[in-house]
Amino acid sequence: MAKKEKLLDGLAKFNRVSPVVNVLFSIVFILGALACVIPLIFVIIISFSSPESIATKGYSFVPQEWSLATYAYLWTSKEVLGKAIGISLLVTIAGTCLGITLNGLLGYVLSRSNYILKPFFTYMILIPMLFGGGMVASYLIITKFLHLKDNLLVLILPLAVGSMNVIIFRTFFQTTVPEEVIESAKLDGASQLLIFARIVLPISLPAIATIGLMLCFAYWNDWFTALLYISNKDLYPLQYFLMKMEQNIQFMKQNAMLIGGALAEMASQIEGDSVRMAVAVIVVLPIACAYPFFQRYFVGGLTIGAVKG
Repeated sequence: MAKKEKLLDGLAKFNRVSPVVNVLFSIVFILGALACVIPLIFVIIISFSSPESIATKGYSFVPQEWSLATYAYLWTSKEVLGKAIGISLLVTIAGTCLGITLNGLLGYVLSRSNYILKPFFTYMILIPMLFGGGMVASYLIITKFLHLKDNLLVLILPLAVGSMNVIIFRTFFQTTVPEEVIESAKLDGASQLLIFARIVLPISLPAIATIGLMLCFAYWNDWFTALLYISNKDLYPLQYFLMKMEQNIQFMKQNAMLIGGALAEMASQIEGDSVRMAVAVIVVLPIACAYPFFQRYFVGGLTIGAVKG
């Protein structure tokens, strides 16, 4: 008993941080936080800066003149922009829910030591982390075999399952979910699906939040899939629509004299950098507002498997 108390005292002394070191750590963390927050604030300021201010003074935290010209131009396409936001929200919510379900089910199956096909499916999960089929093969499968071109499913299915997500779920189930609880449920006659839904999922919130947040980021920021497979303007997600709008602004600025019209005149008065920053604000702010609600579970999910009690 005395030896154990002495050991605990030694560990407490080892883990103790002196006031000087504590202050240094605090300064480092504050600087790290500022390095993350200041660029976002700078982007917002530039998006509200007038074109004349950017042309004469450049990027500045205190622009010579504030302007809403960029957002006014974006507002001219409010109906199409609203539809693009709705499509992105639909794809993000549906894809995140589907991804959590599929990755969770596969991760749970691979966490069962008595599953006879566990080695086979483990290799099938690990191989895509090392080798990829290539863009041409993926394009042919999606367009010629699955016929998903210009279909909302093409924005959801390719990102739904990922090897890393499955491994995170599998590791969490192996290290955190008590095997005794599962065996007890089996003795009571519960099926594997019932065990997964009623027992495993309720105690897996850190893993669900971690994978859900990563999937949410992936779906919300995805524009490349739309670039490859979506040609119908009514199916443009937000990021791809904003990218196309930025390209149109640059085109109209370069050809304002040939195109004419109110939109061309407005576009010619907008600075390209302010457009890019406004687009970044529209894309980033929803995710930035959603992150604090997942932070506690996300941090817990990142340490999955670090300590096994």
